[in-house]
Amino acid sequence: MDIKHYMTEVGRRARAASRAMAKADTRAKNQALLLIAAAIRREADALRAANQRDLEAARANGLAEAMLDRLTLSDKAIATMAEGLEQIAGLPDPIGEISNMKYRPTGIQVGQMRVPLGVIGIIYEARPNVTVDAAGLCIKSGNATILRGGSEAIHCNQALAKLVKEGLAGAGLPQDAVQIVETTDRAAVGELITMPEYVDVIVPRGGKGLIERLIRESRVPMIKHLDGICHVYIDDMADIDKALKIAFNAKCHRYGTCNTMETLLVARGIAAEVLPGLAALYAGKEVELRADAQAREILAGYPRLAEASEEDWGTEYLAPILAVKIVDGVDEAITHINTWSSQHTDAIVTEDYSRAMRFLREVDSASVMVNASTRFADGFEYGLGAEIGISNDKLHARGPVGLEGLTSLKYVVFGHGEVRE
Repeated sequence: MDIKHYMTEVGRRARAASRAMAKADTRAKNQALLLIAAAIRREADALRAANQRDLEAARANGLAEAMLDRLTLSDKAIATMAEGLEQIAGLPDPIGEISNMKYRPTGIQVGQMRVPLGVIGIIYEARPNVTVDAAGLCIKSGNATILRGGSEAIHCNQALAKLVKEGLAGAGLPQDAVQIVETTDRAAVGELITMPEYVDVIVPRGGKGLIERLIRESRVPMIKHLDGICHVYIDDMADIDKALKIAFNAKCHRYGTCNTMETLLVARGIAAEVLPGLAALYAGKEVELRADAQAREILAGYPRLAEASEEDWGTEYLAPILAVKIVDGVDEAITHINTWSSQHTDAIVTEDYSRAMRFLREVDSASVMVNASTRFADGFEYGLGAEIGISNDKLHARGPVGLEGLTSLKYVVFGHGEVRE
């Protein structure tokens, strides 16, 4: 295959489809989403079979457990994909919305209209649910998308792409609005990220190595986060029962996700009370604790206890490993987080309102939480229907990126014959 020719043709078709999608009415877009959701439920057995083929190949190739977890398409995941599409269909259509209308002294009215970004290239590893989430959000927001999933999910992604095209055709929308890159050749990624004439935005969803490469090589703007070094700080004004539940869930609900806690900070005044209880919970999941000297004293006897190095504070483990540090209080916790966090998601557990509000204001991350698990940092959980990715950048979009993050604003002017003097 001539990769450059192939990707150019994919880009050309996507650009043409984006113009049709930009003017598609809400009814047609919602119909496509509901048709795709129904097809996913109807073809659940076929999707599981395709996913099983991918899993068998991935295990044979020695794929890491965290990646296998992301690759697995469970019954719940299939149902969640369909439900996510139905939620997106139920959301207000942002396209064409005019806001901030103001009269100027000259008599003209100036406002802003929300419009699609155009063509969105999405590069991701392992997760087949991204195929559906991305397709659904791009359809509703009036964009075309080029999806380049990982080779480890090729069979499942192709099966899902077939259902997406079925839904688009059934609603009278161009099937080229959602294209799956058919080749697993990595050269296709190099072409996709250097086609600004066809692609308006790149959204990478994958490991740190992939995203670092794209940062170096892309000629197309990106919506991205590099890694997820997430913290939970247990304040000395915390409710102990809440602290135990939150710190356990934030680490052990799933290990291979970007919103999993990687560092636990505990206020000195409550450490001796909370750490033994947490250690008992973590022991049941065989979590290795890499702790500072003070925490190790309290955790003496824990079967998987190691000394934390400075490198541990800046590591995204994606594994049953947790860094633990005792801090003097909220000031030191905020300083530590703003030093080591990847600005993804950080949480405080406290019953003190003033400290909670300080934490919200001063922690410089895309999602900041009070008395809740970091695992909630997700477009579905935030009511966005789904997410196309999470951004810890500060321009354009930040946090889970849903419909609004896939749009831009243009100025619109209404006049009555006015001319500039």
